[in-house]
Amino acid sequence: MDELREMKVTPDRYVTYRYAGASGDFNPIHLDDEFARSVDLPGHILHGLWTMAQVARAASGEDPVALKSLSVQFRGLGVPEKEIAVTSKLKSSGDGEAVFDCEAVQDGNKLVRRGRAVLRI
Repeated sequence: MDELREMKVTPDRYVTYRYAGASGDFNPIHLDDEFARSVDLPGHILHGLWTMAQVARAASGEDPVALKSLSVQFRGLGVPEKEIAVTSKLKSSGDGEAVFDCEAVQDGNKLVRRGRAVLRI
């Protein structure tokens, strides 16, 4: 089992539109640059749950069904078209489980911190 897993992903400019359709979350802060700026955001921002999904992908690696549980703290705002680095570091393993500490960072801004993924091994 890898002690440290890292995944880099760059969300394209349309990911928030696709994710809105898949999730049903059509909040204009995710879809409308002008609206997002009117509420002091840099432009439309990523859905937090999309970012959490990237943490799940990074932690579970090649075996997504191994993911038993995932918890995260959302802390920053992610934007499309900028790379996100997601890391998962092995904290412990035993009794058929591995526990990873996870985070997602974009331009030095922690989008997700204190993430915890439990995988079946």
